[in-house]
Amino acid sequence: MFVSVLLILLACLILFAGAELLVRGGASLALKLGLTPLVVGLTVVAFGTSMPELIVSLKAAMLGQSDIAVGNVVGSNIFNIAVILGLAAVVYPVSTHLQVLRWDAPLLVGVTLLVPLTFLDGSVSRFEGIVLALATVAYTWWAVRMAKKDEKLGHEAHIDIPEIKERGSIFTDVLKIVAGLGVLVFGSQLLVVHAVKIAEALGVSEAVIGLTIIAAGTSMPELATSVVAAFRKQSDIALGNVLGSNLFNILFVLGGSAAVHPVRTSGLQTVDLWMMIGITVVLLPMLFTGRRLSRGEGLVLVACYGGYLTYMWPK
Repeated sequence: MFVSVLLILLACLILFAGAELLVRGGASLALKLGLTPLVVGLTVVAFGTSMPELIVSLKAAMLGQSDIAVGNVVGSNIFNIAVILGLAAVVYPVSTHLQVLRWDAPLLVGVTLLVPLTFLDGSVSRFEGIVLALATVAYTWWAVRMAKKDEKLGHEAHIDIPEIKERGSIFTDVLKIVAGLGVLVFGSQLLVVHAVKIAEALGVSEAVIGLTIIAAGTSMPELATSVVAAFRKQSDIALGNVLGSNLFNILFVLGGSAAVHPVRTSGLQTVDLWMMIGITVVLLPMLFTGRRLSRGEGLVLVACYGGYLTYMWPK
């Protein structure tokens, strides 16, 4: 089992490297093709950082390991808010903006509340997956439109746009994209296979592994981005990164996985869904108090995750 743990850690690093290659290559190519950095940040970067979750969930769904596929989405959303955003706030209080309070956070709460409805019959069907995936397209179009509107009004666009220089040729960018996807596929295979081995060795369900180890592993790009942004005192990026990632996880990752291969949800417990909904709903009033997430509130979020792990993990 020790070897499996080491290989899972290696897989997490591979997923991070694959996402970085994909984002860098995709963003550079998009800039060469005439897209603005703003649009690149809201499309290529947003989709790219969610690729580890998507590839892992797709791989698990196609292998018939639906508990891992769904657990990855639910667990990642819990981890993103409770751990990533919580740690970012501990490093430096996370400030927010009116647009986040008026649109982004309430939208995430609304989408999260819809999740149990798709789980009522014990699975997410291909049709439901297609609807969620189409909602991703609609959300991306809306986000780009709103951001452009803000730019015209002279407001600052608070999104994560990596510092990318248009170096090399289009062929080099395409090569990076292909290599990034290949690395992601390899890393996801490594992660899923050895996570299942650990689940079997510990006698725990695949759902628990998906909710914890895999969820944390596939959230490495978000963790790195948010913590670095917090150290640089760019807390708005940390917040936007987490909110955007959670929306993409539900719409893009869960929807895309189910569209390719319907996934069962019977392995999840009610407490897992309530934890995801609860931590998302609780975040809203925290952001409204003083329009920021304080260090104390960040510690509360991290403590909630600790309590959740203690409850669900076998003694």
